[in-house]
Amino acid sequence: MDTTLDDPLVGRVLDGRYRIDARIAAGGMATVYRAVDTRLDRVLALKVMHPALAADAAFVDRFIREAKSVARLAHPNVVAVFDQGTDGPYTYLAMEYVSGCTLRDVLRERGALQPRAALDILEPVLAALGAAHRAGFVHRDMKPENVLIGDDGRVKVADFGLVRSVDSVTHTTGSVLGTVSYLAPEQIENGIADTRVDVYACGVVLYEMLTGAKPHTGGTPAQVLYQHLHEDVPPPSAAVPGLPVGLDELVAQAAARDPQLRPYDAAALLGLARGARLRLSDAELDAVPPQARAEVRSATEDRTSVIPRPVDALGAPLAAAGEQPVQHTSRLATPPPPPAPARRRPRPRRGTLLVVAGVLLALGLGTGVWYINSGQFTKVPNLLGKTEAQARAQLSAAGLGVKGVERKFSDSFDRGTVMNTDPPGGKRIRGNGAVTITLSRGPQVVAVPNLKGRPLEEAKTELTNAGLAPGMVTLAFSQDIAQGSVIASDPAGGEKRAPDTAVALVVSKGRPVPVPSVTGIPFEQARSTLEGLGLKVVTAPEQVNAPSPAGTVANQSVGAGTQAATGDAVTLTLSKGPRQLPVPNVTGQDVEAARKALEAAGFKVKVDRPFLSFSNTVDAQSAPAGQNAPEGSTITIRTKGL
Repeated sequence: MDTTLDDPLVGRVLDGRYRIDARIAAGGMATVYRAVDTRLDRVLALKVMHPALAADAAFVDRFIREAKSVARLAHPNVVAVFDQGTDGPYTYLAMEYVSGCTLRDVLRERGALQPRAALDILEPVLAALGAAHRAGFVHRDMKPENVLIGDDGRVKVADFGLVRSVDSVTHTTGSVLGTVSYLAPEQIENGIADTRVDVYACGVVLYEMLTGAKPHTGGTPAQVLYQHLHEDVPPPSAAVPGLPVGLDELVAQAAARDPQLRPYDAAALLGLARGARLRLSDAELDAVPPQARAEVRSATEDRTSVIPRPVDALGAPLAAAGEQPVQHTSRLATPPPPPAPARRRPRPRRGTLLVVAGVLLALGLGTGVWYINSGQFTKVPNLLGKTEAQARAQLSAAGLGVKGVERKFSDSFDRGTVMNTDPPGGKRIRGNGAVTITLSRGPQVVAVPNLKGRPLEEAKTELTNAGLAPGMVTLAFSQDIAQGSVIASDPAGGEKRAPDTAVALVVSKGRPVPVPSVTGIPFEQARSTLEGLGLKVVTAPEQVNAPSPAGTVANQSVGAGTQAATGDAVTLTLSKGPRQLPVPNVTGQDVEAARKALEAAGFKVKVDRPFLSFSNTVDAQSAPAGQNAPEGSTITIRTKGL
């Protein structure tokens, strides 16, 4: 059935540039369309926020944050963002159009995948998330719906709409956004969202690809939440017998309930996945899975939703600090009490019971009766994108006044247009009430501070305070900048950039220290020499045989002539003296044959020919045959004289 027939945006041109041809998909917060950029004549995807949500500045900020975050990634496995803008009530992102399907489509049609296919999909997903994590972002909503597979086989990660900075925002209060089937335990219980929540979700997705079903299922979201908190993700081989143990281990590492037991980020998990692939044979990688077991899931398990967090006896969120949640329009079905595990009945943690209670409370409020006297209240009109004059006229027509006018910077609203209202559009207030409107001052430009000579942590703090993001840190030697302080930045100090731009820092390793050769000299003398240069000396735990006497340095970890930084460690391996080797009997042998025999035994050879000696036969040797002599020592052989 064509789902685009009744869509009012199909056939329209947004912002005088983007012609909308068809609807691709609809989600809880936005609808995605196939469109044509009439200016550049190219097909792209247009993600348009639902107008009801566009009245909420927090959702608009999330849209803008998604555009900025993805634009900064520029990774081949991330769906690219080309543009962002607003046209009346419509806020949109113009994105790369990927012709193909989602991983959810593949799983729905084929069920369990072969291990090779699962890893072929997982690895580019982890590469994309790894780039996001190393750039300082957490996706927070990884699931098969957000993995796009192009007709050409390319895999791309989409929908960074819930992206958050790794450092600046890691907790939420009251509720948590996400999809119940892929939420990590710490997201549910504490609202914590660092790089390891994406790792957990990828572990669940890998399990689903290998088995064709989710590890935790239930009739209601509450049952799924309970299982995330109390039950480990089972090994995939329990559902698909014959799967290699290496894949069980990979899923167990990624989806460990304790975040401390998971790989730190997606880049680390990518290394484990590649290692697991190398340990599998072609037969194991290409094994055809049996028919996947039937999957039972509720209609809300695959939707991005607001999940109520644990609350105390007064209904307050247990977490103390963090961002205020943005409420979502989707509802969760009323859950029954969480199911008990089949083999044992662990005592539920208090947080789990409060999670379920929170779900029930939220649903009770959602289905209650809300009485409004329509004669005393009116709705605030949606004023986003309007000029001040237009906003005042619409408020006056609605019987409302203007309480005040504020001005703030905005990257998404044109200068002089409304970027926010208090109360927001759609909110009911008394008919004679007043509204505060916030007008855009246009995009804010931030000057990069001069960080040369500043200690690294101080430089990072200054960047954050200026509204910029600390970026990649590289180390270099410097003759005049103290060790640990900034040599330069990119962009350089004084240059102007948009807020949240990443600034790369070059940090001093101090003056270079040429490392001398200390092999063959006594250990104390070697240590004194190196420490005098500002280097740290470490002694290897084991000694080795070497030609130099016992107690001297046999090897050094940093080669002579190498440049090191002050404080760098040099490991010294001590000699326990040369090995003692048996001396062969070469008396009576030809001189050349004797030389070869002694050298093969580990000795050096010196030939002593007496004056006027014409013999080429060894008459005597300096070390008696059968006795031991130091390896590498010189043995003299003598021919017979007249």
